[in-house]
Amino acid sequence: MIKDPRTAPLFIGSEIYRRSSYGPWHPLRVPRVSTVIDLSRAMGWLGPDQYVQSPKAKAAALSIWHDPAYLDALQQAERTQEVTDHDRAVFGLGTTANPVFPEMWQRPATSAGASLLAGELLANGGVIYSPAGGTHHGMPARANGFCYLNDPVLAILSLRRTAVRRIAYIDIDAHHPDGVEVAFGQDPDVLMISVHEENRWPRTGDLAGDGAGSLFNLPVPAGLNDTEMSVIRDRLILPAVEQFAPEAIVLQCGADAVTEDPLSRLTLSNNSHWAIVRALKSMSLRYLVLGGGGYNPWSVGRLWAGVWATLNGHDIPSALPPAAKSVLRELRFDNHRLGRNPPEHWFATLRDAPRNGDAREEIIERIAHLAARFAVQV
Repeated sequence: MIKDPRTAPLFIGSEIYRRSSYGPWHPLRVPRVSTVIDLSRAMGWLGPDQYVQSPKAKAAALSIWHDPAYLDALQQAERTQEVTDHDRAVFGLGTTANPVFPEMWQRPATSAGASLLAGELLANGGVIYSPAGGTHHGMPARANGFCYLNDPVLAILSLRRTAVRRIAYIDIDAHHPDGVEVAFGQDPDVLMISVHEENRWPRTGDLAGDGAGSLFNLPVPAGLNDTEMSVIRDRLILPAVEQFAPEAIVLQCGADAVTEDPLSRLTLSNNSHWAIVRALKSMSLRYLVLGGGGYNPWSVGRLWAGVWATLNGHDIPSALPPAAKSVLRELRFDNHRLGRNPPEHWFATLRDAPRNGDAREEIIERIAHLAARFAVQV
């Protein structure tokens, strides 16, 4: 087991997420990062010695991957709160998915700043958590899938600046990380593993890819359960990472693969995510965990708070103290059926009941198909 040189993981956060929303009807209208911060503090898991204020990245820093003309258009859209027809068509700004809102530059620049900073802080090793990160759909010159910038790509490039070459990127969001694949799908020094729902937007990440670089896409059918995810973890993710022997691991830990999320048809419990977080922690000297998708405020807040607990080795209690329950009871999920009558366990505990089941043969066959490439590609 590789031990982390830091005495404790670091949490990179910002208050901008508490006061910023994509709009009253957008899936990202719900509080997420602020909930994780509040829950972690209510549990006594997040003191000032572990909390790092996220910087806001400047356009010059973001231009290591993003096109300067696009960055200019994004800043201009925030200033004027409108976009031209040209910028909508060319840059994807001002659309239903990527709307104009007051912090449309500042907010993604802050999460990108966290990822850039994380790469620097991990130069000598450590564990860092940035739940605001994970915006894996952003393209070099276009907003895409709620993502104006691509902070996982920026994190990997930041790590590269510290002379870290071999990096494993694992993505367990319900949606395929198309932007990250554009950046590193052909790079043999980046092991990229994505487990995502098949036929779910953006409908990329086909199993029948060309296998360039060290790329492993595993589309899974609707109804993916905890048993199946444990098979994926033990037969694909962990063996591939172990054989690749990365100098750093970046995990995108999107929370939209759980049963209660409105934007997927997967049926995991948060136990599956925590088990992957725990298993990967010992496999590299440098470990960065990002957030990602997650559109039910209770399920994403509980899952991501549990990620922080897992990174620190804290026990997750079966019942929450009053202060943590209060954080969860104050959440609202307006304009959605899931917010009308939330079940009591969403307020009372972080841990879901396990959602086990049979491991379907089609999933086992897909894992075997990818695992057969280890010796050649990793």
